[in-house]
Amino acid sequence: MKMFSFLRTARDPSSENIHISSLPPSIPTDQEPQQTGEQADDVARENAVIQTTHTHRVAAPSVFLQKQNNEPVSSTYFEERVPVPEENNERGISLRKLWAFTGPGFLMSIAYLDPGNIESDLQSGAKAGFKLLWVLLGATVIGLLLQRLAARLGVVTGMHLAEVCNRQYHTVPRIILWLMVELAIIGSDMQEVIGCAIAFNLLSSGRIPLWGGVLITIIDTFVFLFLDKYGLRKLEAFFGLLITVMAITFGYEYVTVSPDQGQLLMGMFVPYCKGCGPVQLIQAVGIVGAVIMPHNIYLHSALVKSREVDRSNKKEVKEANKYFFIESTIALFVSFLINVFVVAVFAEAFYQRTNIEVYNVCNQTGSPHSDLFPLNNETLEVDIYKGGVVLGCFFGPAALYIWAVGILAAGQSSTMTGTYSGQFVMEGFLNLRWSRFARVLLTRSLAITPTLLVAIFQDVQHLTGMNDFLNVLQSMQVRLLGLSSEDCTSC
Repeated sequence: MKMFSFLRTARDPSSENIHISSLPPSIPTDQEPQQTGEQADDVARENAVIQTTHTHRVAAPSVFLQKQNNEPVSSTYFEERVPVPEENNERGISLRKLWAFTGPGFLMSIAYLDPGNIESDLQSGAKAGFKLLWVLLGATVIGLLLQRLAARLGVVTGMHLAEVCNRQYHTVPRIILWLMVELAIIGSDMQEVIGCAIAFNLLSSGRIPLWGGVLITIIDTFVFLFLDKYGLRKLEAFFGLLITVMAITFGYEYVTVSPDQGQLLMGMFVPYCKGCGPVQLIQAVGIVGAVIMPHNIYLHSALVKSREVDRSNKKEVKEANKYFFIESTIALFVSFLINVFVVAVFAEAFYQRTNIEVYNVCNQTGSPHSDLFPLNNETLEVDIYKGGVVLGCFFGPAALYIWAVGILAAGQSSTMTGTYSGQFVMEGFLNLRWSRFARVLLTRSLAITPTLLVAIFQDVQHLTGMNDFLNVLQSMQVRLLGLSSEDCTSC
């Protein structure tokens, strides 16, 4: 399927006009042994040509370690390569090799657990009960398939999706795609800022105002940028720790509430929504937008380049694709369970509850937040801020603070993956080499400015309401940006 064939660029020389994914895995796209001297000179002069070749035993300099003029620049994620142990275990699964390939999938899965996802989960439970769990499951499966395509592209070609788009498309569609991805990254960054600001406010019992939490995220973002100085595997382990924190905190809420397992399984595997209306339909669209993050496809195709794989060896390429798929499946299964925890908690405890019910409970427990809920019989509407308050009213202060810790872990873990996504996308689409700090300063400034204005001049309802809009915005971009990955990996 060549949906984007009319967009392809004619900038490359004739030897480069072959669709990248049509080459067999045993032939690297940037190695052409039969090239004539003239063709080789043309390729060398081509600005978009990127050196990606590395062997299993000698890792070549990464694309992110060199400029066009071979001057060193600040890099992300590729300052070291993870060696893959050699084992003759052709049919089975080697745990040593699986461990060597473990990392990129879990970093990718963080986008499935950012504050926007948590907001979507709790609203799904509060508005539709367990009825939309099948949408969450379907979106996660589709996301896994897209992530597999992204990983295969990175392994086979040695280039990530943004670099391939740079080579394949004309200038105008390439710039449009870049702008769409940047918009998705900025929207995701806004959700991270909102989540962290609310978490700081809840953990401090309101002593840190929302605008103060927004400003704190500026500082901690730059602090997290120093983490990759300690080594690639340590960085991946740190993100694994944050995912573990989310699993423990939201798992605690799940055990505390003890949802109906029968209703949960029915909602997960029966694609039906009895009695659902426009509210639930919009929520279903928001779930898709929250789960399938467009920029995450670009991120994953770049992260897999951190493993030493000889792309001239068909066996190694096939093996790498297998282990990356296994790791991605495990990572997204974990993220799916965490999302189910959140949906189930709010579906069991707060589905079809009224504002007056919640107000009375919060008032009886002495909660200072009871005024958040109007004295009427309308159905309760929650967000990541109200969600923590309601949990505290019904299940004690521990539930509130543990919820806030989970939200903070979700926001902080998304910070660096968003930074990586932005830098990979900018370098790939525009062939620009920005430092990490310049890149995060630009993206976070664009994200913080509107968020800070809302936090100062509006209330928490307006701030958290931005998450709903951003989730729907992400869902609108999924199909367009997904087409580029389908096109670049089709045969």
